[in-house]
Amino acid sequence: MSDTNYNNCESENRESCYECKCCCECDRPQYLPPNRTLLKCGCPGAVTLPLATIAGTNFTVASVNVDTRGFRKPCIKFEFASNIVTTAGVLTLNLQIFKQCKNQLVPIPVGPVWTFSRLVAVTESNAFTFFVCDCDICEEECCNYSVVATVAGVATVGVTSINNATLSAIVVDNGCGCK
Repeated sequence: MSDTNYNNCESENRESCYECKCCCECDRPQYLPPNRTLLKCGCPGAVTLPLATIAGTNFTVASVNVDTRGFRKPCIKFEFASNIVTTAGVLTLNLQIFKQCKNQLVPIPVGPVWTFSRLVAVTESNAFTFFVCDCDICEEECCNYSVVATVAGVATVGVTSINNATLSAIVVDNGCGCK
């Protein structure tokens, strides 16, 4: 690609500029492979909620660090998976992903709140999973993403464990015109 074509990325030939190079906003062309992906898995964790845990109590159940350096317009799909075991338990848990990046004092929520409810005191085990995407990411950013469980409603009854809680991330390079 010549400098003439490089500086003319706004023209009708814009598609040819993006075929395998993401170069229009750079000082010089950079040859980057298109559709790059990165899989990042956090370590499985477990949390046991004590008897009579009061509403509003927070527990971090899983986390993963994601570094988007080298990606253009990154987009991340998160998958949270866990096994929630209740022993004569009655509770409502709200789970949500939060991200905290460099120079941020307070984590910010990513995606909606997901709710797990056990309304009858039974001993039971349930798989609980959800997916969330985060495409509001600055390039060259390293962030910690955490799943936080919050006890909702009244205090818990019985014992509850959140086992094998895992947060994984798939990062895709969205800089070559992909939607």
